[in-house]
Amino acid sequence: MTNRKVAVVTGASSGIGRASARALAAKGYEVVCAARRLDRIEELAREIDGRAVQCDVTNREDVERLAAEAGPCVDVLVANAGGAFGTDPVASADLDDWRRMYEINVLGTLSTLQTTLPALEAAHGVIITIGSTAGLVSYEGGGGYCGVKHAVRAMMGSLRLELFDKPVRVCEIDPGMVKSDEFALVRFDGDEEKAAAVYAGVEAPLTQEDIADAVTYIAELPEHVNIDQMVVRPRAQAAQHKVFRTS
Repeated sequence: MTNRKVAVVTGASSGIGRASARALAAKGYEVVCAARRLDRIEELAREIDGRAVQCDVTNREDVERLAAEAGPCVDVLVANAGGAFGTDPVASADLDDWRRMYEINVLGTLSTLQTTLPALEAAHGVIITIGSTAGLVSYEGGGGYCGVKHAVRAMMGSLRLELFDKPVRVCEIDPGMVKSDEFALVRFDGDEEKAAAVYAGVEAPLTQEDIADAVTYIAELPEHVNIDQMVVRPRAQAAQHKVFRTS
């Protein structure tokens, strides 16, 4: 054990989660890296002098074990585990895809919050959920993903009200277009051509490191400062549906 502050990051095996773990470690946190892919988080933990805990956020026993291994004081929780699956219209959407998105994005976040909240209160900590601009504006082909991110945003709003007299900050980051390691690839079931088309002609989409910078900014603020919601988009994305692309 060390005297470093403790940060727990879910979905730390890639993308925004991995970048956030690295960024928090650079600020001096002992980062508990949680994800399903143990080999990846073990490698990351060695790199940043953190700890690796294999955890599927849809499995309550895994999440309870994560909370136990994180310890009695957690200064930062980055509830990042999530994902989008498919782009089918509502009329022909795959129920299994929607169910999977709800279990990971909504119930997984809920379970993580419930199990780590006592340690966050003990440390006067901060909760940072990684939402999405999909939780603000719906778009065609995104009914399922927009729905779960709207639900996460609603959950955070309720939690903030319920914890108004507790020493815990409740913060939310809603990224727009982020070109991360795997998000689009997972959404399109590994189709690299479809994944690349999402960012085609966009000279500078956000990177996962951009969002990690936002995570550390919030984490390092004085404890009386709460960022209810931070919307982060690339300059080329004026709105969810309006993106500047070169020809």
